[in-house]
Amino acid sequence: MLLHFKQNITNIPLPETFTFPFYYEPHELSKIAASELQHYLQTQTDFNHNFGLNKDQDGLVIGKMFGVLVVQNKNNQIGYLAAFSGKLADSNTHKVFVPPVFDMLQQDGFFKQEEKLLNTYNRKIEVLEKDPKYKAALDQLNATTLAAQTDIEAQKQQIKTNKQNRDTRRQEALETLTAEVYKTFEKNLSKESQQESIKLKMMQHYWKEQLTLITNTVQAYTDQINTLKEERKQKSAALQQKLFQQYAFLNQYGITKSLGTIFEGNPPASAGECAAPKLLHYAFQHQLKPIALAEFWWGQSPKSEVRKHGHFYPACTGKCKPILAHMLEGIKMDDNPLHINPALGKDISIVYEDEYLAVINKPAEFLSVPGKTITDSVYHRIKTRYPEATGPLIVHRLDMSTSGLLLISKSSALYLQLQSQFIKRTIKKRYVALLEGTIKQPCGSIELPLRVDLDNRPNQLVCYTYGKPAVTKWEVIEHRDNQTLVYFYPITGRTHQLRVHAAHPDGLNAPIVGDDLYGTKANRLHLHAEQLCFIHPILKKEIIVQVEEMFK
Repeated sequence: MLLHFKQNITNIPLPETFTFPFYYEPHELSKIAASELQHYLQTQTDFNHNFGLNKDQDGLVIGKMFGVLVVQNKNNQIGYLAAFSGKLADSNTHKVFVPPVFDMLQQDGFFKQEEKLLNTYNRKIEVLEKDPKYKAALDQLNATTLAAQTDIEAQKQQIKTNKQNRDTRRQEALETLTAEVYKTFEKNLSKESQQESIKLKMMQHYWKEQLTLITNTVQAYTDQINTLKEERKQKSAALQQKLFQQYAFLNQYGITKSLGTIFEGNPPASAGECAAPKLLHYAFQHQLKPIALAEFWWGQSPKSEVRKHGHFYPACTGKCKPILAHMLEGIKMDDNPLHINPALGKDISIVYEDEYLAVINKPAEFLSVPGKTITDSVYHRIKTRYPEATGPLIVHRLDMSTSGLLLISKSSALYLQLQSQFIKRTIKKRYVALLEGTIKQPCGSIELPLRVDLDNRPNQLVCYTYGKPAVTKWEVIEHRDNQTLVYFYPITGRTHQLRVHAAHPDGLNAPIVGDDLYGTKANRLHLHAEQLCFIHPILKKEIIVQVEEMFK
């Protein structure tokens, strides 16, 4: 399973620290290992899987995340391990790749046996639910319930009508009959009312008996179905917990922790199936020292995520971060870039200012507001500059990596007025971006709803079920060598909206240059908020502010 480098790597120095898996630039050894694995994927005949790279290939298209782990054995020899996330070609085990931490697909394993038992429950439930007698009883119950409601309601309406009629007759009788005769007349009216009430009670009793008979038949089936469902639920829960215990991950100290322990009994779906945990677990099992890690996407992008063929990606935060926290315990890693202040040595320039508000030009890689570990931000700098200012100050935000214009309010009251313009979408914004690839159309509009990727925050997904509407208009400024300079006009303001709309296959399918989340890292994210147009709440006039950035 330990793969030997085909390329000569003797002159490549080893890294001093292990890869920080959630944000990294692949080490040269990782790049070579990934390149050799990609060559294998292009030429192999060991399995048949449709990655969506060959239009003539049959089968469901499924792109995959692959990983390589450069390792050192006890003899100080350098090699690498390879793994894939999930299953590949309907199997968990393949030549070249490390095995899963636990193989659910083994036919003689407990999971498959328990799965067969659960399927038996499914079939029993399905037989009962499709039983003609059960379906006939349900239909009869619905029909009888409707007939009872109709019959009883008709009787109630008749009672109401007859009462009104008796009231009219009673009034007429008072004017025409003697007292003695009226007394007998009133007695007869009371008998009519009593007989109608008795009839209603008899009808209600009759229909209750009819419904009870049919309900008993239906209940006999539903009791069986519910009993089977409850048994299935309990066995499924027990199987899940047993499964969580089988996924037990090693670290360099030989200590194992199960999924159930790591996630306190409630792991997310597919946790433990990603490439990075598989690689590290195998390395610790075989006394191999981890040197460097890299993961790349191979194949067509999924419909929801943005994944580019052959690009490197960090480990996911939702499923992998808790697992890797245990597995990498005690291993010296590269610094977490998210803990390094990106604003050091950078200044904010004031583009427009009066006694009420200001517009500033934010540099790239500069937080708009304080983060979890870094306080230095536009807010922090502006609060220092305007100590008497009140309110949130920052009227809107830009991504840390995006440069450009930010609107600052110096009072709480003005903040609310400016916020109202954003909410009503009367403030006009224009961004300039440099995209990877050539955009042939001159302009257009993108409508792709977005939501956060719960397993990999802060990344966003395109989701037509739960996503919030996101609309971006765009136009081409100029074409460069396999790059396109465009204007973006966001109609909505979702997180990472322009970045996803640019990179997604159903958007422009051209990531913004330097986008380390949805494209390829460069010296910076080539996205700049260059123009802002709003109505000054106090001066009552249109303010247009512009700072150009053509990424030359």
